[in-house]
Amino acid sequence: MTRTVPFTLYSRSYCHLCEDMLQALLALQQPGEHFEVAVVDVDADPALVARFDELVPVLYGDPAGEEQCHYFLDPAASRGWADACLARAA
Repeated sequence: MTRTVPFTLYSRSYCHLCEDMLQALLALQQPGEHFEVAVVDVDADPALVARFDELVPVLYGDPAGEEQCHYFLDPAASRGWADACLARAA
């Protein structure tokens, strides 16, 4: 049984740091897990540009919660979020 963990990545087109963060995040998946990453283009919404502009990429587990990291992946924070989600679902 595959268990899903949600993430939201605020990103922009042609951003190598954004792609690097996404790939590093997906590499944290363990067998039986699926990281469902909603990639949001900040340039599509002026409010998101005002909020994130030079911080992208920015990663959240819960978009209404606290930021996990920006610029570079924080593996401990992301793995902690994944483990907490999986524990709640068990």
